Amino acid sequence: MRIPFLDGFLASMLGAICIAALFPQLGVSGGALHLDHVTQVGVALVFLLSGAGLSVDRLKAGAANWRLHLFVQSFTFIVFPLIGLAVTALVGRWLPRELVIGFFYLCALPSTVSSSIAMTSMAHGNIAGAVFNATLSSLIGMVLTPLYISLFLSTAAHGAPLSDQFVKIGEQLFLPFVVGQLLRPWVGDWIAKHKTSVGKVDRTVIVLIVFNAFSDATAAGIWTRYGVTPLLLTALFAAALLAVVLTLTRFTAERLHFGIEDEIAAVFCGSKKSLAAGAPMAALIFGSGGALGLIMLPIMLYHQIQLITCSVIARRYAARPGVAH
Repeated sequence: MRIPFLDGFLASMLGAICIAALFPQLGVSGGALHLDHVTQVGVALVFLLSGAGLSVDRLKAGAANWRLHLFVQSFTFIVFPLIGLAVTALVGRWLPRELVIGFFYLCALPSTVSSSIAMTSMAHGNIAGAVFNATLSSLIGMVLTPLYISLFLSTAAHGAPLSDQFVKIGEQLFLPFVVGQLLRPWVGDWIAKHKTSVGKVDRTVIVLIVFNAFSDATAAGIWTRYGVTPLLLTALFAAALLAVVLTLTRFTAERLHFGIEDEIAAVFCGSKKSLAAGAPMAALIFGSGGALGLIMLPIMLYHQIQLITCSVIARRYAARPGVAH
């Protein structure tokens, strides 16, 4: 099974970063392409399509397994943020402030949807449970992620008022999502038939956000100011974070005596973080500017590391005795 975002999407992001490094004025906020305004429209479109594509019937199929749901959501929105606070306290002395914020932002994000379901399916796990938890996580994340970030930044005297944050979230995330749900009876079938094309909209918006963020960072001299060391440390810390969470989710699922199919869904949904939700929300929460490139760096690296690592784990789960091949 092909893993979403692994090939063409990664190449597109790397290409956007290279172009931003060479020609930052092309993608800078207020520049020739006005990407700061284009991405605002794109974010609203992404959440409108997300609302229109959400099937309530699919959610009902996996709704009864409350132990699995409590496990996944607790790891996503309680354990992860607590780890994030510990990480920021430990690495804050070695990393720029923007990267420290980025690490906590990574830990506050919801789980992925498409890749969590794909990994669970590849590993022959509880697909219905994965669908329910990945979708529920995205919905909860629209509230808790900006709340956590607002509290984190307010504590550090860097954040906008919480009320302002929720007004932005309501206007650009919730409202388009609700409109999409209302339009679903008319456009739901069309979206289902053109799922690949709709998915390209999400990826295109993410690439544009990355291009804009890294153009702003290059124009502001962020990369020349800090050099390559923060990049290497970010990759190292992201890999270590994933290793810790994968170990914790599997260990806890085994101690709770989950069946193997529930364990698979718990491990993949409980350890993943969503770039598809993270990039649009980052542009909304933090705004455009040179800092956004550094803030987004941890989730960009974590996203790729989790896809590669979890695809290997999924194949190992799939090779277990008793599974039809």
